[in-house]
Amino acid sequence: MASSDSSRALLAKVRHDLRTPINHILGYSELLAEESDTIQAVALVEDLDRIRMAARNLLELIDTNLSDEGFDRLTLGEEVHAKPIATLPRTASLNGDLVASDDNDSHVTGRILVVDDNEENCQTLSRRLLRHGHSVAIVYNGMDALSRLRESPFDLVLLDVLMPGLDGYEVLRLIKTDSDLRHIPVIMVSALDEIESVVHCIESGAEDYLPKPFNPTLLRARIGASLEKKALRDDEQRHLRVIEETQNRLKHELDEAARYVRSIIPAPITEPVAIDWKYIPSTELGGDAFGYHSIDEDHFAIYLLDVCGHGVGASLLSVTAMNVIRSGSLADTDFREPSQVLSALNEAFPMERQNNMYFTIWYGVFNLRSRVLKYASGGHPPALLIGADVVREIRSPGLLIGAMEGAVFASESLEVPLGARLLVFSDGVYEISRPDRKMVEFSEFKAAASEAAFADNGLDLLAKWAIDIHISETFQDDYSMLRVCF
Repeated sequence: MASSDSSRALLAKVRHDLRTPINHILGYSELLAEESDTIQAVALVEDLDRIRMAARNLLELIDTNLSDEGFDRLTLGEEVHAKPIATLPRTASLNGDLVASDDNDSHVTGRILVVDDNEENCQTLSRRLLRHGHSVAIVYNGMDALSRLRESPFDLVLLDVLMPGLDGYEVLRLIKTDSDLRHIPVIMVSALDEIESVVHCIESGAEDYLPKPFNPTLLRARIGASLEKKALRDDEQRHLRVIEETQNRLKHELDEAARYVRSIIPAPITEPVAIDWKYIPSTELGGDAFGYHSIDEDHFAIYLLDVCGHGVGASLLSVTAMNVIRSGSLADTDFREPSQVLSALNEAFPMERQNNMYFTIWYGVFNLRSRVLKYASGGHPPALLIGADVVREIRSPGLLIGAMEGAVFASESLEVPLGARLLVFSDGVYEISRPDRKMVEFSEFKAAASEAAFADNGLDLLAKWAIDIHISETFQDDYSMLRVCF
């Protein structure tokens, strides 16, 4: 009759208990044979081979007669024959029983934890591992294994399946569910070689599975493969940490740069004209910059520039150009004449000397006595002059700054009505994409600006208008706007 579950479990235990001492004989005979190669004891090797083959035959008898099918046949009185085992040569082969160790071979070594409740098993295995150049620690139960793994780093665990108390399956589960330990490869080791046990271990996260008695070549190959994978993973983690540290350092530096850009923006003022502004940086370090200052007691400058692209280079160019304007350090330039300022900037910042970057600019000078605004623009969006019943786009023709040597810029002027509002902005305030990716028309922005220009919170209203359209408080480009109240 077919064996029941309880009898199958009993047979498995009997097989395990019978195989264990025979595995000790095999292990020590193989180790002695390997060491005898070094001392040239040929007669000893032949005797060890006979012992080894006898142990192999005995293991075959156990596996044949004490398997589920074999035991059923024995209980029915059927004769069972073990398969004969031919003498195997001591040559290097994955199917060979014994391979002379070549300790000069180049291979990966590591710190290995051996976990087995049988002291003889541990000693045999650790002795072989030490000969291969590994560092070995031994524990005899699952709880001690977990403690050692948490105390010090290991590169590999050789874990016996059948142990009293916390067995190998449970230790494997606890290792693989621990975030600090799960990366350590585990090779399960057992005298049981049922396919269900192998499948269960691999599904639970084991790196590999080795049956007892160990095939020396297979043992060395699987340990080597596991250690190589662990070494590659450790290298990958080190590289990731370096990348993360580099990214954090870069982010810190970019944050510092962004803070510096904001630091050069002047505070809102109420005299000699009232000016406030709205600045929402994009997700990247951008190239917008703006400012205003008195040139003399009668003339007041207002300007906003936008460097192409994003990143550190764009930000550096915008800050440099802004500082040149603020300091008035363009030689032979009358900063009361916008066309002269743009021409001088164009000659000072040719794009071939700025990593092929250029910028646009709107620059205006307001005469406080005559109320005349003189302005010039270089490839920049028009400013909006908003009166009680009129909205006027103001800009002059002009190329991008730095695009062409000797480019000519022209100034234009107009008289500003009392109480009018001037909006100077970058293209980021209206080049906004809707969820369907359609861009906002400039006319839509112009209408929204005319409605909000005179409200105390007008710039906040315009920013909310843009955010509501974009459905996000972050933009792909810097949002920069100046409002001047005359």
